Amino acid sequence: MKQLYHIIKLDYLQRTRSYSFLITLCLTLAIAYTFIPEPNASYSTIRIADYVGFYNSAWIGNVTAVMTSVFLSLIGFYLVNTGIKKDRETKVGQIIASTQIKNSVYLLTKAISNFLVLSTIVVIVFIMSLILFALYNDGYSFELFHFIEPYLLITFPAIFLVSVIAVVFEILFGKYTVIQNVGFFFLFTAVMSFNTQNENYFSFDPFGNQIVVHQIEQGVKTIINQDENVNLSVGYIIGDKTKIQKFQFNGVDFPIAFIMSRFIWISFVTLLLFIVSPFFHRFDNKRISSSKRITNPTLSSKGNNSISLLTLPSMSFSSSIFPIIKTELLLLFRKGKRWLWILNVIGMILLAVLPLKIAHQIVLPILWFLQVSRLSDLTIKETVNNVHYFTFTSYNPIKRLLLAQLFSGFILMLALALPLVIRLGVEGNFMAVCAVFLGSLLLVLFSSILGLLSKGKKLFEVLFFFITYLVVNGMTFLDYYGGFQHDKMYILWITLLVLLLSLVNVLKRKQELNR
Repeated sequence: MKQLYHIIKLDYLQRTRSYSFLITLCLTLAIAYTFIPEPNASYSTIRIADYVGFYNSAWIGNVTAVMTSVFLSLIGFYLVNTGIKKDRETKVGQIIASTQIKNSVYLLTKAISNFLVLSTIVVIVFIMSLILFALYNDGYSFELFHFIEPYLLITFPAIFLVSVIAVVFEILFGKYTVIQNVGFFFLFTAVMSFNTQNENYFSFDPFGNQIVVHQIEQGVKTIINQDENVNLSVGYIIGDKTKIQKFQFNGVDFPIAFIMSRFIWISFVTLLLFIVSPFFHRFDNKRISSSKRITNPTLSSKGNNSISLLTLPSMSFSSSIFPIIKTELLLLFRKGKRWLWILNVIGMILLAVLPLKIAHQIVLPILWFLQVSRLSDLTIKETVNNVHYFTFTSYNPIKRLLLAQLFSGFILMLALALPLVIRLGVEGNFMAVCAVFLGSLLLVLFSSILGLLSKGKKLFEVLFFFITYLVVNGMTFLDYYGGFQHDKMYILWITLLVLLLSLVNVLKRKQELNR
């Protein structure tokens, strides 16, 4: 037992001390601050018809618990779904595999570690909710129970389910991170679409949000004397708040059946973890690696395997940046599965034939998102592959290497968008053409700086996924490629953002070189 405690402790400390965790924590706090809009804000998070609750303990506690459960269940999966992979990369897994720890026990420790990492964020958000009550409350007394109860029955069980599912997905789809990420998103969407008015089915809601939303809705129906369904919105609802009225919400009455269902869900996913444990590779390289044997055609297995120095090309010094750009473009082109280029070609065809509005607003961001694996390690692949000590000592590593990496990414993004650029140019919409140019450059710089700050690929992959999802669904304030109508200052703001990210990229790389 003591051995398992140390495994969980060390794994937890390793994750919470990483740059990606700290950045995610800061972003979560910034978003959690918006869960309860300030009194003069132009948006709301949970609205029933034209009603929101008074800012008492019950309303703030339940709303923040529900919003945290939804937000952290989605973002949390992408934060913790690489625990086994990290053990393999750091060789810790091979050490653990040599011990007598069973597969099921090891996987359970990973799930518990995931849960503790996400719980750390939940606790900090909980403290944030207490601060928001102190700032915004409408003169109501503080009742701690109304804060603790929803977090214990909704948020913590929800993130435990996500913690276990992250381990299960990593066991079943360890080689295919894209399937993990996309598969969980569709699973999450399917669960969130579960909506029932029957109280007997609330126990089947894994995240436990429906019972809170239902009782809030029933409170408004009682006020307006209406039995039919009312318009209920959960999320960030931007609009006129002058018509909004407030009602008294006194908390949720959680039935015993619902409370028991939370323990049943926890037991179910734990049992699922034990069921899939026989499929765990236990860091066996023969099971992890591909069955295809890679051979070097230049070496003969029958003859002499020595390399003649006379056959090697002579060395020559060149300070030109173009050979590096060519190499970076080849690395980008060859990275990932070959069948993805079929999707890229289909996307370029759609940019050329679909209506211009659909091609610009929807197809272009999705096509660029398909390059997420290529952009995510654009400027950190040297560090990932432990050759940065060599590359950083090259001639002018910033003016040549960093610039070549950024320029090659820009060329790739612009080449994919070329059919759309040509169509926009033919129509004379040069502002949109300029927006696509700046958007492709902004995307490359964004991927670069997140990689340099977090020392990994995960943060960019997660944020890029959410930005793409939101902008495709009409969130115009995240439009970085000019797909929607904007005022004349839009190009100026994007240009300033490009210049700022360029400066930050250079300063960050200089800091790394000075180390």
